[in-house]
Amino acid sequence: MAREDGNGTGSVMLAFLVGAVAGAAVALLFAPASGKDARDFLSEKAREGRDKATEAARQAREAITRQRESLSTAIERGRQAYHEARKEETA
Repeated sequence: MAREDGNGTGSVMLAFLVGAVAGAAVALLFAPASGKDARDFLSEKAREGRDKATEAARQAREAITRQRESLSTAIERGRQAYHEARKEETA
């Protein structure tokens, strides 16, 4: 079974957030509310969406950093194992 590395998590989260904002905007357009109330609500939801997108981007950066560190560690261990195996062959 394949393991999910989270590579597409950021794009899925972004698509979800965009869909949620679009749905909220459509709901407001059809809801009986004053223009000011609707603008205030949309502004609030836009701020919330921006905050969520910022948080998702931060998490994605952290995940990429962790993956990069894991890859660097794996490469270094592979090099060490290779050099140790070469030493054993020549000894």
